[in-house]
Amino acid sequence: MVFEGPTFGPTDTPARDAELVTQWRHETGRSYTIHGFWDSDSAGGASGNVFKVRFCPTRAGTWTLVKTSSNQARLNGQNEGLTIACTASDHPGFWELDRAQTAGRWYRRSNGSHPYIFGNTMYTFLSERDNRGSSGSNIADDIKGNAEYFKKVRFSISGDRYPHPIAKPFLDDTGRPTDDGDFSHRPNPAWFHQRVDRAVQVAYERDLIADLIVNGPDTRESRAVLRAARNDGDATPILRYLAARYGSYPNVWICLSNEFDIKEPKYACAQMNEFGQLLRGFLPYPTPVSVHAQPRDWYAELNTDPAWHDHVIIQKKIKTLPVAADWVSRQYAIGGRVPVIDDELAYQGDGDGWSEADVIESHLGAFLGGGYGTTGHKPANKQGHYFWGRFRAEEHRAADNLLWLRQAIDENITFWRMAPVADPNPADDRIGIFRNVHRDFRALGWPGCEYVLATNRARTGVQAQLPTGSWQVTWYDAIAKTRARIADRASGTFTFDAPNSRAVSFHFRRIDSP
Repeated sequence: MVFEGPTFGPTDTPARDAELVTQWRHETGRSYTIHGFWDSDSAGGASGNVFKVRFCPTRAGTWTLVKTSSNQARLNGQNEGLTIACTASDHPGFWELDRAQTAGRWYRRSNGSHPYIFGNTMYTFLSERDNRGSSGSNIADDIKGNAEYFKKVRFSISGDRYPHPIAKPFLDDTGRPTDDGDFSHRPNPAWFHQRVDRAVQVAYERDLIADLIVNGPDTRESRAVLRAARNDGDATPILRYLAARYGSYPNVWICLSNEFDIKEPKYACAQMNEFGQLLRGFLPYPTPVSVHAQPRDWYAELNTDPAWHDHVIIQKKIKTLPVAADWVSRQYAIGGRVPVIDDELAYQGDGDGWSEADVIESHLGAFLGGGYGTTGHKPANKQGHYFWGRFRAEEHRAADNLLWLRQAIDENITFWRMAPVADPNPADDRIGIFRNVHRDFRALGWPGCEYVLATNRARTGVQAQLPTGSWQVTWYDAIAKTRARIADRASGTFTFDAPNSRAVSFHFRRIDSP
């Protein structure tokens, strides 16, 4: 929805000084309060009088703009009474905590579906630059390429280590483009219109999660966005701006900062809580929000009441199934019983020394830990897809395996009703219903209905002591991308062998259960 306000230019500060708040009400009484933002001339120009409100109807029927409030006289009251007649949509909707199944361990969509998530990383691809200059890629193609293999892509809202020589995310006091996040109260409409909007919109069209990182991963300038030193340390304008510009997109997630406690400027948990509560107050919809810290357990100090984060981000680069499963599983309780995502689980390439098989095994482990994982392509430090973009599946060779595994999960496993089974006991080699397992094996269970046992090595004579009923058993090898039905109506004690592969899962599903 376009609003006509006063004209602002590159030396003005409308993100801070011009407020626009709208209230939308459905005929049933459901309502949303949504902030607007200055969008210059609606084409990324330096000056203009265009303000926008992005509204996402969540129900069919008539919605009415019942109130428009602004500290700008020209905007105040504008478009009040406008109605929108909405028809039903087949879009799956927002990502929401599923509290009804396994107490908030998994996400569901607004339509009740539960897609599984493997993500990818492209920190600075918005600048379309690498260590030699132009990367030869473009934002839309990178998003489209990722959408063919992944369900989420995480990236900084700035150019960070590989900035564009001309296009910049902010404007300084003289109106010149800058990478300095201390000017975050002065977002550059050209950058957000032509780059961030482009990435988010193309991702929306392909139902790919666009995970926006507010404080960039590396440089002091990009990490100063929340410091906002040139606005007396007040990050309210950029948080309100991001919520207004992107908070109505069902595919947008927001990460406040990458490694907030490692690189300069560093931030404290109390600061992250303040930013998180501010942002959550501006977001009209259940947009997933969290923050990324050093490789350690989630900070319990980030758990607030009311909670501002709805998922836990951890980073721990892992090569093996059991370590990934245990690391992810442990964070669930620490983080307040919300979904867990290891967003730096395994970067493939010489930069970290992770092989294709390492990446596949660790991501299967994250699934068995009751959470999600994110990868990246890292041929050298600060180089490759994970910074530059220019995604190529033939270079990030684990991408097709992760796609295969994710599709196998989506099509066959009711994972959102499942939780990790207790760690195996080396003394008796058991996990839940399974016997004669190796101590590196892990399992998920929906008691009496469905189980997954994951293995990373050969083992003969593994047993499943099946509960009452008839069980269908299917074997999946994510390395070889092969599957096979090994039992149609198993019952009692079922004995089977695990093959010599690093990423195999056995799926047991009761077929006579309501």
